[in-house]
Amino acid sequence: MLNTIIENIIKLKNPHFKLDDSLNAGIILELAWEKLWNQLRATRLLLAGKNPLKRFLGKNVRFFNMRNIQFGNWVQIEDGAYLSALGREPLTIGNNVRIGAYSRLIISTSFNNIGSYIKIGNNVGLGEFAYLGGAGGLEIGDDCIIGQYLSCHPENHNYDNPQELIRLQGVNRKGIYIGKNCWIGSKVTILDGVTIGENCIVAAGAVVTKSMPANSVIGGVPAKVIKKTNIDFFAGHRAPASTEKSVQF
Repeated sequence: MLNTIIENIIKLKNPHFKLDDSLNAGIILELAWEKLWNQLRATRLLLAGKNPLKRFLGKNVRFFNMRNIQFGNWVQIEDGAYLSALGREPLTIGNNVRIGAYSRLIISTSFNNIGSYIKIGNNVGLGEFAYLGGAGGLEIGDDCIIGQYLSCHPENHNYDNPQELIRLQGVNRKGIYIGKNCWIGSKVTILDGVTIGENCIVAAGAVVTKSMPANSVIGGVPAKVIKKTNIDFFAGHRAPASTEKSVQF
């Protein structure tokens, strides 16, 4: 009976979901108890005028400037995550998004040069210990699955003046765009100015320093296209104009 109730609730988020037959009643009860507490913790969103329904917070989740965060439905933010929305535009989280434990989503840390935005599309799973910066703008398209320790850095330090300390020369920002339906492996690093086309697979440990075309398997340090895929979802999708100018194939 409990299995059916839990399964039907989860199907509101994912119609294709089915509990594994090997799960016993004790595990199901533990899952239900955890999700109940996650929902109760989400009531703190009311303090910022946000609707807590269909939002779930783990233990020790922290926010800065929560009023600049837009939450979709069925959002799960796991233990120890930190979201800072100090930006000119919102930190946007789409529907059916999971943010892994101890991840940090920070639009900017500078109060004298506030950053742009972070936008996470629908049906995105972000692994644990991710670091997503948004100084120059960061967008992750719908339906992306992302392993642990992803780091995105849409900002670079200037260093052209040899007579001045690097930390005093300011920064430049182009932004990062990740297309729909990408699979990004564990410990991938993506640097400023990069666009990754839709339907890409990025191998674990890759350091992506330049833009990559859609339908590609990408890997290495620095990353390069290893081969093309036969994935054709979202054909014809184009990056936003703000990032399209930085594409370097």
